[in-house]
Amino acid sequence: MQFVEANGAHIPTLGMGTMTLKGDVGVSAVSAALKLGYRHLDTAERYGNETEVGEGLRASGIDRKDVFVTTKVYWDKLAPADFEKSFDDSLKKLKLPWVDMLLIHWPSKTVPLADTMPVLCAARKDGRARHIGIANFTLPLIEEAARLATEPLATNQIEVHPYLDQSKVIAACRKHRISITAYCPLARGQVPGDAALAAIGQRHGKSAAQVALRWLVQQGIAIIPRSGKPERLAENMAVLDFTLSDGEMDEIARLSRPDGRVVNPPHAPAWDVAA
Repeated sequence: MQFVEANGAHIPTLGMGTMTLKGDVGVSAVSAALKLGYRHLDTAERYGNETEVGEGLRASGIDRKDVFVTTKVYWDKLAPADFEKSFDDSLKKLKLPWVDMLLIHWPSKTVPLADTMPVLCAARKDGRARHIGIANFTLPLIEEAARLATEPLATNQIEVHPYLDQSKVIAACRKHRISITAYCPLARGQVPGDAALAAIGQRHGKSAAQVALRWLVQQGIAIIPRSGKPERLAENMAVLDFTLSDGEMDEIARLSRPDGRVVNPPHAPAWDVAA
């Protein structure tokens, strides 16, 4: 098992994204992933599947303490009382007394971060969250969160893949020893058909998707690709047994483009301009 280390957190590098995985399919997918060797599960209140993630964890037979579970509080629940209720509800749905990571899912445009950070930090201090962090935070928000935090922030979960240059955000986080967790690492299906990534993969006996995931892992970034299919779960796991050359890493980085972002909802912050 490979880990990303950040401010006291040992985050399994390879995680399973679970958004859209609900019902029996979600339970089965989570259980199957854990049996394959995954030890990092990512869910959120907004995904509406925390119950299934908890059931899948128990169905797998894997010891709870060996699995890193992340959940998140959505942007419309960041007022202190709303945050507390959302997190309490999440623990009840998961049927867990604590999670390994609790994140602010998206920043709010109406609730000041100064109101939310004390509640987030309190969750770590009282043990209901072993670690805390942020998601979709931009350069100014990273600085504000780091300044307001009374407990260490362990990760910033952001969209990262070869088509989106996130170098500025990554550097800002690392200045504060905050790790990066990459969601949509396959750019919602765009990566598997990429000719340049496929060509690199051929040299290593790997797929385009595995090359893109390896590119992230080799930068010390945790990844949470989503899949409910056992064969894809297995494919996504097989990215720790080869190494991309410096030239290949640079070639992949050059695939970034101004319109590369695939997640940009109305409540998103004003994104940073790429380097």
